[in-house]
Parts: sequence; structure tokens; C-alpha cells
Amino acid sequence: MDLEFDLGRGPQAFGHRFLIGLQQSPVLGDHDKRLLSTLRPAGVVLFRANFLANAPYEEWLASHAKLLADVREYIGRDEVIISIDHEGGGVLRPPAPITPFAYAREWPSQAASVGRAMGVELRHLGFNVNFAPVVDVNSNPANPVIGPRSFGTTPEAVAAAARQFLDAMQAEDVLGCPKHFPGHGDTGVDSHYSLPVIDVDPDTFRKREVAAFRSFTDAKTRLFMTAHIVVSQVDPGIPATMSRVILNDILRQELGFKGVVVTDDLGMAAISSKLDQPETTQRIVNAGADLLCMCAYWADTTRILKMIDFMQAGLKEGTLKEATFRASFDRVKDLLADIPKHEVKRLGEETYEQHAALAPLRPRAPVPANATGAAKI
Repeated sequence: MDLEFDLGRGPQAFGHRFLIGLQQSPVLGDHDKRLLSTLRPAGVVLFRANFLANAPYEEWLASHAKLLADVREYIGRDEVIISIDHEGGGVLRPPAPITPFAYAREWPSQAASVGRAMGVELRHLGFNVNFAPVVDVNSNPANPVIGPRSFGTTPEAVAAAARQFLDAMQAEDVLGCPKHFPGHGDTGVDSHYSLPVIDVDPDTFRKREVAAFRSFTDAKTRLFMTAHIVVSQVDPGIPATMSRVILNDILRQELGFKGVVVTDDLGMAAISSKLDQPETTQRIVNAGADLLCMCAYWADTTRILKMIDFMQAGLKEGTLKEATFRASFDRVKDLLADIPKHEVKRLGEETYEQHAALAPLRPRAPVPANATGAAKI
């Protein structure tokens, strides 16, 4: 792998800090070709519109294999994160015959079986990272964004099922990513559209939100995803994605997590309006986020180039420290050095039949010809 720490290399010196959501097409277009070759990012995120919907399995699978081959060609590196947000329920990207499991709330006792099945199916689609499991505790019945995506209403129930899911999926060589740290379950606002605030005392916050994530800070967990939420009594006014208190002091120091921290999509409205301010990018980096996720569903991904300008300015002005960059670089490089590489292969009908019998399913709605698909991460 030719990833080197050299801040003088221009955009490529910072490109490894990003995961890029491709344009809403099953074909790699000129926009993405330019961005991938300019930045050589750590990897890409695929959504529903990146699959050839309404086509026969063999046809969309061949299209998908071509897309991933093109991604690797333009990044110019074999070690690439090929990621997806695949939880079940409404958070389901690939077309049939991929098993449409119901939301996690409906199969906590089958979490290991579903995790294994998802791992098998995603591995055969060439994915090596899945942004799951959801480890948020669904403590607020009015929560508009987590709800049935959560395994339960207590940290103990959530942690137990999520751990079984993660271990089973990773046994199939697909890395998981517990989310959304420090916990999105008590919010009354959807961070895709505005910035949620959790106003809970620090003791309750640790015993409920943080407690669910505590068992995922071992060496088996390579990634964590942040939440764009404010915990007002822990770090007032600062979204967790930008909070050194939450990402460094709590996640890294208190809980001991040594892996890679990836942000939730920075194009989401909870934080995107702040991205034109240099201090936003600099706060995200200083807080301890390693991979910055920017997806085309919510934003113009060329904004990444402006964020790189802000990083360069921060290094020059001293608001960002080179030591911080080096530590993050090492974490990302270690992850890429170990990242599995899977070929796209067809699975037999009998496998999908077996998987469909494992847990409750969600009826698959027809996909309109111009559908872009849900974009919750």
C-alpha cells in the first residue's frame, strides 16, 4: 500500500481522511472519477441509487461489479473501503434478491443469525464495511429517526443484541461500525434535517447512552460512527461530531477505544450549514474524527476540496497540530492495511431462501425507475 504521511502532496495528502458517497447513479460518472482520482480517498459509500434497480439479479450484479472495479481504478489503490448502510427495515440499499430483513427491533433474539446472513450477502457484493449495528437506546418514543432501528429500550438489551450481530457479521469478514455515538435514541429531532439536542444529566447520559456502547470499545471493533447531536450538559452547544469532550475524553480516554472514528454524513442538515466555516472542519479533526463522511445524497461532494483548504490553513496557522494528523493517519493506514477485499459473486437461490427463514422480513416496496432511495445513516 502506497499511503504515505506527506502533508506536502496536495489534496491526496488529505484524501485518506474521507469517505465519499457516490453520485446517484449505478455508473461512475465524470464528477466522481475526477474526485476519486484527485483525492484517492479511504473509500466510498453506496446508496440505493448506485444499484441498477428493477433489473434482473445477474444484470444488476454485473453492473455493480463494474462500478466497484471503476472505483478502485480511479482511486488507484487496492485497499479501499467499500461501505454501505445496511441495517434492515427501511435502511436497505441493494435490490432483490438481497434479503429484506425487518427493522432490528423485530429480531433481537435472532441478531446473530441476521448478522451472519447480512455478512454473507454483503461479502458477496464486495462490501467490507457495513455501518451497523445501531447501538442507540430507543428511550424516547417520539424519536423520529431511530425508533425501530434500535434493538430495544434499555442499554442492556441493545448491547446484548448488537454485540451478537456485530460478532456474527464480522466472522463473515465484513467489518461493522457501531453507531451513532454517543447515542441518538433520546432525541426528538431528526439530524438529517436539523440539529438535535439531548438535555439529560451527565449521570443518566453515561448510564443509558454511553453504557450501550461500552462493550464495543475492544480490539474487535475497528470503527465507531459519531452522531450529529448536542449533549447540552456534557459539551454545551457543540455537536458530538465536533466535540473533543465526547470523542476524545469519553470515547478514547474513558472508554479506551483505539480504532477509527468515522463521522455520520457531513452533508446532513444538522451540520452541513456549518461546513463553510473553517473552524467546523478544524473542530471535527481536533475532536478526534478520523474519517469524514460526505455523501452526494445530501451534499455536493466537491465541498471536500474546501474542507481540505481549511485543514491546510489550520496546519499553517497552528489551530491544527501535525501530531493530531499523524495519529489519525496511522489509525486509517492500519485499517486500510487490514481491510478485506471481496470479489463480487453470485449467491444461489437456496442461500437467500435459507436467510429469509431466519427472522421477520419487511415487504419490499416497488422501486420507481427514478428512485434515489432512503439515505439514513
